[in-house]
Amino acid sequence: MIRLREILWSPIAYRLAVGLLVAAASAVPATEARAAEAGVLRFRCTNPASGANWPVVVDLDRAVVDAWPASISDKRISWRDPKEGFYDLERATGKLQLRNASSTGGYFLYYTCRSE
Repeated sequence: MIRLREILWSPIAYRLAVGLLVAAASAVPATEARAAEAGVLRFRCTNPASGANWPVVVDLDRAVVDAWPASISDKRISWRDPKEGFYDLERATGKLQLRNASSTGGYFLYYTCRSE
């Protein structure tokens, strides 16, 4: 019995116990961060003609896309950027369409978005 007590209170056992507590404590924030990210979709959208691309972040919980208010359904995500125009993203295909009005009648641009 004395031998078991010596083993349990040895410096090695103490370090192991402290290490396990630290590992368990550090896992909690990582789990919370993943839970916070659960309502976020990240896309990389590319113009097939020019190859230009940029990230698009959709926050499903707050219904915003890149900080702009959005309309989100199972089929489509739509939002308006006052400087660029109206965006419509088809969730099933990843096709993104930009509609922009101008004094000459406006134009459409098409992009392809992939999940990151």
